[in-house]
Amino acid sequence: MTSNKKPDEQAAAVRRSPVSISVFFPCHNEQDNVAGVVHRATEVLEAIGADFEIIVVDDGSKDRTCQIADDLSARDSRIKVVHHERNLGYGAALQSGFRNARKDLVFYTDGDAQFDIAELPPLLDLIEQYDIVSCYRVNRRDNIIRKINGWCWTKLVCFLFGMKIRDIDCAFKLYKREIFDNIQMVSTGALIDTEILARATRRGYTVTQRPVHHYPRTAGTQSGANLRVVIRAFKELIRLRRQILADGLSTRRRLQSQSKRQR
Repeated sequence: MTSNKKPDEQAAAVRRSPVSISVFFPCHNEQDNVAGVVHRATEVLEAIGADFEIIVVDDGSKDRTCQIADDLSARDSRIKVVHHERNLGYGAALQSGFRNARKDLVFYTDGDAQFDIAELPPLLDLIEQYDIVSCYRVNRRDNIIRKINGWCWTKLVCFLFGMKIRDIDCAFKLYKREIFDNIQMVSTGALIDTEILARATRRGYTVTQRPVHHYPRTAGTQSGANLRVVIRAFKELIRLRRQILADGLSTRRRLQSQSKRQR
């Protein structure tokens, strides 16, 4: 049956249907932040009438993050908790969030309250046209060393993988969940954002970018810039580049072989 609605009316009808979305927070020792970010997410998602779930990934916290998240889940069935018995790393926490997401879209931001999830709704219009919305921080509220390291890291990985991303590790991203049925994720450390975007773009998934505000951390302690994490990221970077180059060579050979057989 042919619809009598004009294209703009059809688009409006799609936007009026409840958005199906999984929102998750990777957390490590965020006892002072986890309840606040979950409550804020619930308010925003209810306000837009979303069909949603909220997932807290507790990556082996030593404080009360686990207990607080479990209490939130016990009071609201839409809130789920994924437990890592020990600290497995940021990439492992993101992998758990993506793999446990069950809705059509999946969004994540860190559990440190440095972003406001109220900036999520405008991304939903963009995800109708693109597969990934990757945000970048305006007026990044970190010290100068973290800013310089972040800028250099983004430039390096974009050069190595042929991407044009303004802020590779900005923890404010929205994806179509189907992407994670079709790409591999092996990074357990800070390289995870690079790996996902590199693999997804090579499979033809489209990316758009949008600015997002960044706020000072008011509780908890940052861990992403310590030397162990940095060294681990560079080791994973070398392995990932080799693997992706090998995968690309294998794909080209397979296509060339298929082309010869067709002749």
